[in-house]
Amino acid sequence: MKESEQRLNGILKRGLQQGLHVTWTLGKVIFPITLFVTILQYTPVLPWVIDLLSPVMGLIGLSGEAAVPLVLGNALNLFAGIAAIISFDFTVKEVFIMAVMLSFCHNLFIESTVASKVGVSGLLISAIRMVLALVAAVTINLVWSGGSELASYGMIASQEAELTSWGMIITAGLKKAFGTIFQLAVIVIVLMIIMQFLREKGFLLILSNRLEPVTKLLGMSRNTSMTLVTGLTIGLAYGAGLMIHAVQEEGVSKKDMYLAMLFLVSCHAVVEDTVVFIPLGIPVWPLLLIRLATAIILTITVAFIWNRVDAKKRKEKMNEHTYDTF
Repeated sequence: MKESEQRLNGILKRGLQQGLHVTWTLGKVIFPITLFVTILQYTPVLPWVIDLLSPVMGLIGLSGEAAVPLVLGNALNLFAGIAAIISFDFTVKEVFIMAVMLSFCHNLFIESTVASKVGVSGLLISAIRMVLALVAAVTINLVWSGGSELASYGMIASQEAELTSWGMIITAGLKKAFGTIFQLAVIVIVLMIIMQFLREKGFLLILSNRLEPVTKLLGMSRNTSMTLVTGLTIGLAYGAGLMIHAVQEEGVSKKDMYLAMLFLVSCHAVVEDTVVFIPLGIPVWPLLLIRLATAIILTITVAFIWNRVDAKKRKEKMNEHTYDTF
């Protein structure tokens, strides 16, 4: 009994250490960005960006006001985008287009920077997410002729306290940044303790074996399974801790991590990021299916091309070796 308690205490200690280390790694990125962007929205810069984007909104079937939730959702998070959506009167079609765009492309600064911590180009991730959002918006606008009725936002409110001084703005930014780090720490530490327990008890190996057909279909090795599961369930920002750990401890290759991140930028936090749009009065099942289908098709296609390029390089190398031998 005493030996089992010692083992459990060892697992808790090692998990806590990993959780604190990951929280520190991510916190150094998330805190300053959250503080900066929160303050930025109260300066003339953000309204200037919104005014700049308003004229092009019509090209994707949106009114000029749609620039507000799109900019805030990309600069901050989904909740900021939703809060902005319910501040205006949009049609169901407009809300659905914005929901799809924000599902692909939100919290851009933090999530893309966090992605760079696992060795994936943050600029590439940002570019892919923006392209997916724009292509989806143009496609929906061309294909869907309905949804012209005004969206009903139900009982949700959009009121926020008015900040009238720089002191209040900076205080609000600090509160939001510290709150984000605290939430991050709680989630990451609990996750790392659970993962440590599952790893030392052999459950991760079982899960990896069960998910091997899925990762194989997507062109990845089975040791990326936990990265996919984590990103799908809790998202990129909070799931980055396990992704960093996977790269360092599980030997996830550069190719597999790129493919995993490619899948996850298209489709992550599928439950939360889908449910939050329900109060906006739009069909959420199509939203989920669009993201999932895009992620699968995009990842399989890139994996196929990547494998073909690798095979061609190996063949050329073998031919060079054969020529040198002769």
